Amino acid sequence: MLPPPEIQPVALFHRELGGSLLPAVVILHGMLGSSRNWQTAGRHLAEHRRVFALDLRNHGLSPHAGTMTYKAMVADVLAWMDGQGLSRIELVGHSMGGKVAMLLACRHPERVSGLVVVDISPKDYQGQAHRDEFAAMNELELGGLKSRAEAETRMEGRVPSWAMRKFLATNLERSPDGTFRWLVNLSAMTAAQSALERNSLSSGDRFEGPVLFVIGGKSGYVSSEDREQTRRHFPRAEFLVLEGSGHNPHIDAREALVAAIAASLSSPEGS
Repeated sequence: MLPPPEIQPVALFHRELGGSLLPAVVILHGMLGSSRNWQTAGRHLAEHRRVFALDLRNHGLSPHAGTMTYKAMVADVLAWMDGQGLSRIELVGHSMGGKVAMLLACRHPERVSGLVVVDISPKDYQGQAHRDEFAAMNELELGGLKSRAEAETRMEGRVPSWAMRKFLATNLERSPDGTFRWLVNLSAMTAAQSALERNSLSSGDRFEGPVLFVIGGKSGYVSSEDREQTRRHFPRAEFLVLEGSGHNPHIDAREALVAAIAASLSSPEGS
């Protein structure tokens, strides 16, 4: 009997960013991001470990799939680990990637020696901002589009933040015929948006290993009230607030984030 569609893994694209010491560090990006966003931080982290950054399904250069659930994304990462011969990893997840990382650690603790979760909590998130961003992307007429800059201007009515419009436009790719297309599987992600906003964990999910939660002080994604709920799932959780950072510490506070991740890593094998 075939497994249900939600656990059919896809072959994830990855970037190997350097280093050699094990266990390897694997980085999972946030919604509408990709491994490309983590190249600089990952290369700095490679001074301490072997580092990979993955493109999650329906993002970047990884395959598109109609199913977009946290269980499916966990299955993808596990299949990728098996393909690379990695039995255990240190896992770093940002935003949506943090939700994937938390679920993988709780359901498959034998595969995770340590966890770093960047600016996300194990709770439901429902916000108009993401809905406006997806609406802007779906409304954008790609026919006749001349440049990413033009796309940014057209999305201004829905997305007032210049930085966010620029980020969304990084998901546009010019085809050989000169037209633009979305790199992300926009239709699948739009359909899954409500599910992706919810907590990826169930009440009984728990990971007993070391966990560092890195919080952007200017972000608003994680509050001090979240800590009690977080410790129900992660009893060894530690929290670090990067006061000058927003939701993207790998951009806003890269050196401090890399130092925090490096300090949280377990002793490398063979040391």
